[in-house]
Amino acid sequence: MWRSRFLRGAGCLLQGTGCIPCKPSHLPPWRYLSFYQPCLSPVLQRSFRAPAWYCFENRLRPAVALYFCRTLRKDAKSIMDFPAQPLTVTDIKQYLRYKDIPFYDGYSCLHAPSIFMEPAPEGSGKENYSLFIDKTTGQFQCKETLVEGSWEDLQDCIEVMLNENQTSISPNVLLGFPESMEEQEEREMEMKEVQRIWSSSVPFSDLLDEEVQLIKTMFLIGKLTNATLKKFGVRFFKPTKSLVFPWFSGHDSGLRGVKLLSAAAKGDGQVVYTEATVPKISSYHNLFGLPLIGRKVGEVVLTGREIDSMAVSQATGLPSLALPRGVSCLPPILLPYLEQFKKVTLWLGGDMRSWEASKIFSRKLGLKRCSLIRPGDFQPCPSEALAQGRNLARIVKASIPAAHTSIVSFKQLREDVYGELANVEQVAGIQWSRFPELNRILKGHRKGELTVFTGPTGSGKTTFISEFALDLCMQGVNTLWGSFEINNVRLAKIMLTQFAKQRLEENLDQYDMWADKFEDLPLYFMTFHGQQNIKTVLDTMQHAVYLYDISHVIIDNLQFMMGQENLSVDKFAVQDHIIGAFRKFATNSCCHVTLIIHPRKEEDDKELQTASIFGTAKASQEADNVLILQEKKLVTCPGRRSLQVAKNRFDGDVGIFPLEFNKASLTFSTPVKGKQKLRKVKVDKNNSTEEIEETELKEKSEKAPKPAKAKTSKTVQGSAALKNTTDGEGNYQ
Repeated sequence: MWRSRFLRGAGCLLQGTGCIPCKPSHLPPWRYLSFYQPCLSPVLQRSFRAPAWYCFENRLRPAVALYFCRTLRKDAKSIMDFPAQPLTVTDIKQYLRYKDIPFYDGYSCLHAPSIFMEPAPEGSGKENYSLFIDKTTGQFQCKETLVEGSWEDLQDCIEVMLNENQTSISPNVLLGFPESMEEQEEREMEMKEVQRIWSSSVPFSDLLDEEVQLIKTMFLIGKLTNATLKKFGVRFFKPTKSLVFPWFSGHDSGLRGVKLLSAAAKGDGQVVYTEATVPKISSYHNLFGLPLIGRKVGEVVLTGREIDSMAVSQATGLPSLALPRGVSCLPPILLPYLEQFKKVTLWLGGDMRSWEASKIFSRKLGLKRCSLIRPGDFQPCPSEALAQGRNLARIVKASIPAAHTSIVSFKQLREDVYGELANVEQVAGIQWSRFPELNRILKGHRKGELTVFTGPTGSGKTTFISEFALDLCMQGVNTLWGSFEINNVRLAKIMLTQFAKQRLEENLDQYDMWADKFEDLPLYFMTFHGQQNIKTVLDTMQHAVYLYDISHVIIDNLQFMMGQENLSVDKFAVQDHIIGAFRKFATNSCCHVTLIIHPRKEEDDKELQTASIFGTAKASQEADNVLILQEKKLVTCPGRRSLQVAKNRFDGDVGIFPLEFNKASLTFSTPVKGKQKLRKVKVDKNNSTEEIEETELKEKSEKAPKPAKAKTSKTVQGSAALKNTTDGEGNYQ
């Protein structure tokens, strides 16, 4: 930390003395390549964008090519150093004991007296344990001074304080480095925008009764009283016809941001609700309703939306909070504010996605203090329950504990089974928008599964799987990419081209527009490249799941995992160990893992099978789904590639459908026009030989088929389609 501070200080001194490259005055400052770049080696990284206040329409193209370069600003909240050795809570406790710093165990954090404040006099009984240290990452936060940082930062501060024989250290040490001019201007513009929206919005008490009734009808909050809206400080912003939810700081009750909820009607009369935050969502850490809760309150209800939080508060009188990102993520930076509660009830919504998120968030918060409300017909989301006149207090009281024993009976599983039967589409997972054929076969993308993907060398495995993952990421699936074969810059370029569906090399004037949209995706990259140790990769994945609630991890590819293992061990045994580790991670972390494995070398005129996957049969046995990218290398006409679903543990349906590659957009999701040749796999039970039946299907343009009876892709039951006489896991002999 101190080395980086010294480097930054030296950089500021050089800038002050004019030791920087000469720059034309007419170019905006963020367009220049900085002579100083911090020395960081992050494990997880995200892309960056130019400040929102910069006007792209009025920029000038410089005459000298040297100055036409882009400055990428390092964002401390988007880049994260991962320690070589994973930090444990035992390491943290041993260090604090060695330094004679008192602490006690919390649910997800260790509580210690803040070193950034003067200690209270001895015997006063007013010692304030306001320093919270995350047990998993070591990240710390002082609730009184709002100082935060990494475990290494805290260690450095403690060492300096003790070496100088001081009882505290100034909070200014870690309040952040001096902002650059563009960062400061961007922050000031955001705060001005927050103040403008807040001052221009109108309290509900100042609106006419007809307007209030219309607004409540539009946002489905007819049962919420004006007193409740006033209590939570909700206002209405007329220019965009939006509800405004404020973010008040718990430290000084100052306004730090706002969230706008807007409603728009489609042509078919359906109302679509959209959210926008200022500042941007990555910096928006508002626990809506926190200023209304006293420090001695020991129970809270967590909801996924601000409207739900108000409904719980009004109907039950219980303290309630709304998570800033709903069911998509619970940022660890919020955990210190939830430490005071001895009982946390999670009521995040009324669908299966909310139920899955509740179980994942309860692990972060501590299973012993968490209770979950299972969604169902009689237990919808809080706002709907209030509108239906249900007893919300009874629903909260009927919540079930998150912790469970190792042995259960059907009585405890009964409601889970009913939930899966009553919510078939939601249980099937997230649907692909670019690959409808996958929806008909795999039914959806589900958490906790392992997908093995293979295909011939050079067939486009990485290009396909990047679009496969991008499709899900665009629908809110938090994604972590581990690309060991190509570097992240090239991978991000491929995904950005697929995202824009055009060659951006020929449309550079649109780059910043598409890059801004692409940056908002919940997409992260591991900075590993080349051969890596499996333990290091798994530690990084676990770290990302905790910090960003990652629900989809892509590993490209397995062979690079084996490079640094013990060479004296059989390589097939090593591969089996790695596959088993990924299988265990997917199950325990409730995270979908997509694993790319190179196949064995086959003849060019032969199609791949599950037995073609490199290694033993363990890969296909452990996998929930097996996808094979088939390629006819001796054919150059369209239709040379197809995707085969060779295993589907969810419901057994397997099948194959053609892919058409669009080189301009690097996409495989272009719809095939005219006749399609679809194939279904059939195996003769007598001699276990594979027969391929080709069927020509004509598209019916006059009438769109129903999704449940679509005939554009045929599937067959896996029990009859991929039966194997040796291992029963779909491996051909």
